[in-house]
Amino acid sequence: MTILDRRLQSQLLAGRRVEGDRLMLDDAVLLAALDGSRPLSAGERAALRASPLTARRLRTLADARRAQSAPRAWRGSAGMLRAADSGMALDTLVTDDGAWRLHFVADRVILQLDPQSPLAATLLRGTQALRVLDGAGNTVLAGTLDSDGECEAAWPFTEAPAAHFQRHGARFTVEPTR
Repeated sequence: MTILDRRLQSQLLAGRRVEGDRLMLDDAVLLAALDGSRPLSAGERAALRASPLTARRLRTLADARRAQSAPRAWRGSAGMLRAADSGMALDTLVTDDGAWRLHFVADRVILQLDPQSPLAATLLRGTQALRVLDGAGNTVLAGTLDSDGECEAAWPFTEAPAAHFQRHGARFTVEPTR
């Protein structure tokens, strides 16, 4: 049976009306069948085929499950300067969710997406414009990720990164440019 055949059969089963139809299987049984923890018995499969209402309920539960597991739209990541000023040059900041790293190399700032992050698959596929803001809302870096998941620019401020972030709330955010 092809995928098209299965879809047509599913639509025919769910679309028809049966006099006196009622929900033949409860949600717990349908959810267990969906997650594979308990297969439907022969009698339950027959009840599912005989009841369009039950078939529609199974489809509703499956759609809700898919929507729940779908990745949510990323709206930004925040991080903070966590160490006291030791006099050493700041070389890296990491967001709280671990998805992003800000590297400071000479007079450059590099935004790097962690390839193991759940965001990586989505953000590396597209050309999402990003920006990094300090705690006061000043733009530290703006651009799009390259194929390696990095974006680089010149450090835009006169003071060193550690002093700048300390003076501006010791916070930063990485967010999509709207």
